[in-house]
Amino acid sequence: MGNRSWDEAIKDLEERREKAALGGGTAKIEKQHQSGKLTARERIEILLDKGTFVEVDGFVESRIDDFDLDKRRVPGDGVVTGYGEVGGRLVFIASEDFTVIGGTLGEYHSYKICHIQDMAMQMKAPIICINDSGGARIEEGISSLSGYSGIFLRHTKASGVIPQISVILGPCSGGACYAPAICDFIFMVSDISKMFITGPNVVKTVINEEVSVDELGGAQVHAKKSGVAHFVYESEGDCLMGVRKLLFYLPSNNKETAPVVKNIKERPSVLFSVNKVIEKFGSLGKALSQGEKDKMSRIREIVPDNSRRAYDVKEVLECIVDEGSFFEVQKDFAANAVVGWARMDGEVVGFVANQPNIMGGSLDYHASDKIARFIRFCDCFNIPLITLVDVPAFLPGTEQEHNGIIRHGAKVLYSYAEATVPKISIIMRKAYGGAYIAMNSKEMGADMVFAWPIAEIAVMGADGAVNIAFKRKIKEAQDPQAMREQCKQEYEDRFLNPYVAAARGYVNEVIKPEETREKILKALKALKSKSVETPYKKHGNIPL
Repeated sequence: MGNRSWDEAIKDLEERREKAALGGGTAKIEKQHQSGKLTARERIEILLDKGTFVEVDGFVESRIDDFDLDKRRVPGDGVVTGYGEVGGRLVFIASEDFTVIGGTLGEYHSYKICHIQDMAMQMKAPIICINDSGGARIEEGISSLSGYSGIFLRHTKASGVIPQISVILGPCSGGACYAPAICDFIFMVSDISKMFITGPNVVKTVINEEVSVDELGGAQVHAKKSGVAHFVYESEGDCLMGVRKLLFYLPSNNKETAPVVKNIKERPSVLFSVNKVIEKFGSLGKALSQGEKDKMSRIREIVPDNSRRAYDVKEVLECIVDEGSFFEVQKDFAANAVVGWARMDGEVVGFVANQPNIMGGSLDYHASDKIARFIRFCDCFNIPLITLVDVPAFLPGTEQEHNGIIRHGAKVLYSYAEATVPKISIIMRKAYGGAYIAMNSKEMGADMVFAWPIAEIAVMGADGAVNIAFKRKIKEAQDPQAMREQCKQEYEDRFLNPYVAAARGYVNEVIKPEETREKILKALKALKSKSVETPYKKHGNIPL
């Protein structure tokens, strides 16, 4: 290049920056927009605080010349990487650019992602990966496959150390699916996001099954059936704002606590609104305000005292938590269980609840996976767990047994027992048998267990119990039906209440429903400094 003046050098730099910023060029960008998608850089602009993005490795290029790749070579190699801020906190990001060789992953494309993963781990800050890629760059052969290996390895090492979020905003197929799958959370958008190991054409060729792209791996399939997606939105903008919202509930790493947010409130017209993020802990010991007391008084109206009648546990949650703060995870998958975060006096807590509106709140194999995964995430990142219990059983039947309810249900037991964060349980109504044990019972490690006066804690419900315990007595009676009702009443009076468990120390206190928020707040305050010594081991062997 020889000696150049400042003006010449700066002009050259600006031209290079402009070329890199255009990715695959204006025609490809227009095509991206016509397909209803944003570009890699537009997504970053929406996601990060304005003016905070700093690009890393912006001039990196592929070195492969085969198959005319030298003619399609673009600075940045199809992925924009760097760091910036969300709510004033550092995050790292990799956003694939579909306008450059279809966003395919080659040697230097993967190098850039691995580099930003390494930076995120060194700085102990969350990493966000936006996927919009045609998969492995065939022209680069084994180098492309090797690149995926490096990404998978880094995601695995970062698991439980920093939050890892994947946002699927286009195709994500083949081996590429496993990078998001190792991450903590996956975001998808209806009609845009596609995830599958093998596409419809391969499925047709191999097993002669005809299926559309959306039926095979669309957002709704992964939200409702597979459970792969944790959050689904209708537009890219809402999805990216959803990622911002999630980050306000999470610490930056496993040695920190989640940010405290006071006076959080959400309105239908605003996806996420927050007054202020403060660094100090809020007080958890103050008395409830009149508004909080009024909310708590609604619980008796929501929850029927007849244990056979259903209700929506989310309405109970809204009474207990800071107004508008509940953020549900996987709301469309295994809806018989509800998991998500909320704030209690500004501090983040994780909630696990049975949902009596769906399958009576029973635990099935899908709900077990959903609950266990959420518990382990909260435990990794120092988020206390509150469990709302109204569970009749692990769901019986051949479908459940053949799909491994024993193996999947064991994950819930393992996760609760393994977790060392503060754990509080509220037994609302039914708590029967093995499902009672699994839902954070006292002997499984719960720090505090509260029960409402209508709680029923027993091996099983009265109808099943009398058939076993009083079988002979009923059979020999002159009026078997009358004797059955008498035995049922006797069983209910003796066992289906919280006081037997309280007398044995399995319930720490029987409380009124309207006392629930205050009791949780005071327990959280008392448990803030909880410390548990665990035996040395590389890791446990959870029944996967």
